[in-house]
Amino acid sequence: MEHIEIRFGDHIETPATEEKSFEEMFQSVNPMFCFSKRIWKPQMDIFETRDEIIIQAEMAGVRREDMVIEVSNKAVKISGTRQSSQPDPTATYRLAEIQFGQFERVLYLPSVIDVEKVSASFSSGFLELRLGKLLRKNIKQKHNVSLDFL
Repeated sequence: MEHIEIRFGDHIETPATEEKSFEEMFQSVNPMFCFSKRIWKPQMDIFETRDEIIIQAEMAGVRREDMVIEVSNKAVKISGTRQSSQPDPTATYRLAEIQFGQFERVLYLPSVIDVEKVSASFSSGFLELRLGKLLRKNIKQKHNVSLDFL
């Protein structure tokens, strides 16, 4: 069984905001303006139970080796690439909704998590992350912080 790469760190970096070109501004209106360079955001659900936070991401067409998961105790970053099949240059597209290329989502978590209790599974085009919550008594011990600020 292949494993999903998960990286751990103290903080998650988000890309700097860039100025958008004319084509990029109108990409959402008509995806054909910039067919070769489209950035998409996979659909995701986040829910929590008493003991854990669960993230489910729709990742159809993404291979395990093309995704990276970065985890800190307060955020998760899921990024990677969905490879496209080369469009037929002679075809006339009537509808082009399936997006390919790079993707990135940074999700800020509703609770502090225990990075030692993180697991991931990938099946039928869905990624599921299970993040164990850090118990309130362990937060103060592990991070030496006041609970008033959490």
